[in-house]
Amino acid sequence: MPRTKKSAEDEDTAAAPAAAGTASIDSIARDIATAIVEKRLPPGTWLREEALGRVYSVSRTKVRAALLTLSKDKLIEIIPDKGAFVCQPSVKDAREVFAVRRVLESEVVRLFIANAKAADYQTLEQHIRFERSTLNQSVTTTSGSVRERLLGDFHVALAQAAGNDTLAELVRELVARSSLIAMLYHSSNDPHCSSDEHADFLKLCRAGQVDAAVSSMCDHLSRIEQSLELGSEKVDRQLDLVKALLA
Repeated sequence: MPRTKKSAEDEDTAAAPAAAGTASIDSIARDIATAIVEKRLPPGTWLREEALGRVYSVSRTKVRAALLTLSKDKLIEIIPDKGAFVCQPSVKDAREVFAVRRVLESEVVRLFIANAKAADYQTLEQHIRFERSTLNQSVTTTSGSVRERLLGDFHVALAQAAGNDTLAELVRELVARSSLIAMLYHSSNDPHCSSDEHADFLKLCRAGQVDAAVSSMCDHLSRIEQSLELGSEKVDRQLDLVKALLA
C-alpha cells in the first residue's frame, strides 16, 4: 500500500523518548510501540532513522535495531531501499488477527478460570473500575486513544493472569495490532459497551462457567471486529499527526 512520508518534526513530536542519550534498544522500541498503540503514529507513517536518532540522541544503528524488533511484532514494516513504516494491515490481515484472537483468548479464558486466584480477580475488577472512571471523563480530559488502549489492556492483563507467559505475549502482540486495525478501518466500537462486556465476562469467570465465559469472550471479539469498516481496503488515511497528538 502507498505510504505517506510524514515530516521529521512530526515524528519528533509523536515519539515520547526515554532519557535522551541513555535510551536502550528495548526502551526505544517500547516508546515507539506505545506511540503506535496510542494512535500517535498512524498506519503508513514513515519512521526516519535520522529523525528518531535525534529524538533519542542515539546512533542510527541503535534505532535500526529497535525498528527491527518492532517489525518482528508486526507493528512496522521495513521496506528495502525505502525505510520503515507503521504497518497498514489489509482486510485479510484484520480478519485473521481477530480469528486468531478468538482461538487464543478462548484458551486464555479456560486457563484463567482454572488458575486464577482471588488477587487476580481483584486486579481485573479494579481495572474495570478504572475503565469506567476513565470513560466517564470528558473527551477533552481523556483522549479516545487512551480509552481504547485501556480496554485492550484488559485482555493483556487477563492473559497474564492465566499463567502462560508465551500465550500472554502473543495476546499482547495481537492487541497492539488490533489497535492499528481499529485506527485504519474506522472502528465504531462503543467503549462503554466493551467495558460492560468485560464486567459481565468476569462475573461468568467468577461463577466458574467456563463455556459461557468462552462464548462471552468470542462474542465480544466478534462484535469489535464487526464494528470495523472492512468492506474495502483503506489506502492511506492521510491523518494529520499534529491533530492526532492533540486529540
